[in-house]
Amino acid sequence: MVNSAPFPPLEVVILAAGKGTRMYSSTPKVLHAIAGQPLLGHVIAGARELGAKAIHVVIGYEGEKVQQAFSGQALNWALQQEQLGTGHAVAQALPQVDDDSMVLVLYGDVPLIRAETLRALTRRCTPDTLALLTVMSSDPTGLGRILRSPEEKVVAIVEEKDATPEQRQIRETNSGILVAPAKRLREWLGALTPQNAQGEYYLTDIIAMAATAGCAVNSVVVEDELEVLGVNNKLQLAQLERHYQARRARELLLTGVTLRDPARVDIRGQVECGRDVEIDVNVIFEGNVELEDNVSIGPNVIIRNSRIGSGTQVLANSLIEDADVQSQCSIGPYARLRPGTQLADGAKVGNFVEIKKAVIGKGSKVNHLSYIGDATVGEHVNIGAGTITCNYDGVNKFQTVIADGAFIGSNTALVAPVSIGKNATVGAGSTINQDVEAEDLSVARGRQRNIKGWKRPTKK
Repeated sequence: MVNSAPFPPLEVVILAAGKGTRMYSSTPKVLHAIAGQPLLGHVIAGARELGAKAIHVVIGYEGEKVQQAFSGQALNWALQQEQLGTGHAVAQALPQVDDDSMVLVLYGDVPLIRAETLRALTRRCTPDTLALLTVMSSDPTGLGRILRSPEEKVVAIVEEKDATPEQRQIRETNSGILVAPAKRLREWLGALTPQNAQGEYYLTDIIAMAATAGCAVNSVVVEDELEVLGVNNKLQLAQLERHYQARRARELLLTGVTLRDPARVDIRGQVECGRDVEIDVNVIFEGNVELEDNVSIGPNVIIRNSRIGSGTQVLANSLIEDADVQSQCSIGPYARLRPGTQLADGAKVGNFVEIKKAVIGKGSKVNHLSYIGDATVGEHVNIGAGTITCNYDGVNKFQTVIADGAFIGSNTALVAPVSIGKNATVGAGSTINQDVEAEDLSVARGRQRNIKGWKRPTKK
């Protein structure tokens, strides 16, 4: 007969009270970042993927900073005043946990644990069993060893400082991650004693308690050793950063994206790519980025919270932030699109051009050395090199409007608020502070004087 009883609700306890002495930093360890997100943020995101009923975070050192970093999120906070071990830390959160729940224990400095792994683990836990995540370590030094019975059942975990020489040869180690029925967990934690080399309340001791009480300990062995690696120093932080980026690069490659060097692309958010996308080296993606079909990204480009339309080329050393780019555009090299930029189909923004909170119309060109801010540029407009929109009087911002087909000569200053009419022309070197009507030519520059026989100064 199939058991149709509903699976007990899941609550997650994340241990994040450690100081991180070996980080040599005033920042709490769990706030150091991988892929632009705090370590603890990765763990919380994984817990949310599981659909947890509640997430409890145990804090200690600089706890206020940790709370502030995640303010506004649906989290329950528990304070561990003294660092008395992992068992003591979990016990601080249990008063907020319902007895009928399953409790998943995670660690704020173990950021790369995958939701798929945790789902497999939670499926092994029932109201009468405990589930433990273990790992076959290439170098088990410093880790708790898994002790098994002759029948290969998990019966205990022994910390390295308390292990015998024979036990230290065991390669299967404790990840620290487990799932247990809340009611039983409460009993076991209450029975912990600090009778060990560290004088702490070890969470791992509940494994032996469970086995002694006839509660089966089901294990799941994780394949990727780095998935459960904790961060204790900057070297490990860098290792996990590279491992995370390699994982993300692999995902892109398997969906058909061309990466010129998978080791030199950093993803600090979410990237969605269409077909035949090509990405060169040293590219950084931040936030939510969408690259449509046939997009080409050159080297040393940073794209943040932006959409890049199909067939668009982004050339080397360009920075794009909070922009919406349509199809068949050309950007760069050395271009900067600031927040609020919108490029219509076929628009071109060339080298050393900065666009801010402006709409560049279909087929329009801003090719060289220009600043266009707080502006609306129509279709098929040509803006010459050195043109700037003077949009700020020191207090307020003003709009510049350039209608379809206008031609703006090089080295022009457009003093906003100002409008340039359809098919109007502005002569090079002009300072324009009055509207220009459609089809008109406007020239606003000093008269040229040529002085015959002028002698250069000579050094005395």
